[in-house]
Amino acid sequence: MPDLVWFVIRRLLATVLVMLALSLAVYLIFYALPADPARLGCGKPCTPDRLEQARHFMQLDQSTMQQYLQFLKGIVAGRTFGEGTAAVQCNAPCFGYSFPLARPVTTLILSRLPITASIAIGAAVLWLVAGVSLGVGAALRRGRLFDRFAVGFALVGVASPSFLVGLLAILVFGFWLNMVPVNGYVPLTESPVDWAWHLVLPWLVLAALNAASYIRLTRAQMLEEMNLDHITTARAKGAGEGRVVLLHGLRGVLVPIVTIFGLDLGGLLGGAILTEKVFSMQGLGELLISSVGQLDVAVVVGVTLFSAFLVILANLVVDVLHGVLDPRVGHA
Repeated sequence: MPDLVWFVIRRLLATVLVMLALSLAVYLIFYALPADPARLGCGKPCTPDRLEQARHFMQLDQSTMQQYLQFLKGIVAGRTFGEGTAAVQCNAPCFGYSFPLARPVTTLILSRLPITASIAIGAAVLWLVAGVSLGVGAALRRGRLFDRFAVGFALVGVASPSFLVGLLAILVFGFWLNMVPVNGYVPLTESPVDWAWHLVLPWLVLAALNAASYIRLTRAQMLEEMNLDHITTARAKGAGEGRVVLLHGLRGVLVPIVTIFGLDLGGLLGGAILTEKVFSMQGLGELLISSVGQLDVAVVVGVTLFSAFLVILANLVVDVLHGVLDPRVGHA
């Protein structure tokens, strides 16, 4: 256990360093763009004096490094834009302030996060269960009809564009058959049934596409695992086939599955851009797209860093789970 604790501490320190480096890179890239947030918020007519006032109010008259340090300070302790009665307070954690929308970026992210999280988590559970189940079944029935069906389904899923599959699903199940809603979102707190019903189609589309890679990975790993010596030993000791598969075979398969699942889920929590666009859901992906169109740099930077944070956090969780599933990782 101490080895695992030190392993987690090292990963935490590495995560902090990666986040700092990434935040600096993202901040410098987006604030080096020709778009001037001060000019966008200056209004019309935008005289040189008003532009200078806007730049001072938005703290854009400082050097790039000073702006970045103010950005980091805002995440930890909050920021204040402007002075006097016109000052705008952005409480910690402050990922910036959207002057076109007149709201803190953190507030915008948190208002959209439940939609993206609902899509991502529901779809992730479906594709994990379906992908691993079909992959294990295909490996245990190698060469049979079930195996061919699973492999064929995986090939179709990997080759299918998500945007096209989403549109076809809306056309068939939403318009032709009129079985499920094709857009909109109902908060879970208002009606759990309507919440799930409006998410059925996005869940199924994402699950079908993502399960394909899990089927292929699980099948390949399971075929390799079932030929190892410890599986032969377990069978020789009289263990039942179900026990051999679940306790010995599947355990070895879970390590790569956990890796890809954590990264996929972390990336999807940062914004299911195509899915949200196709199904007209106002999640983080839609917020990012609209902010790019409006050249709202503060929101673009904030959402990008938040999404990156989720991916890095998912990677950290995956590393910890590896240490639990395979104790040898903790000694690395």
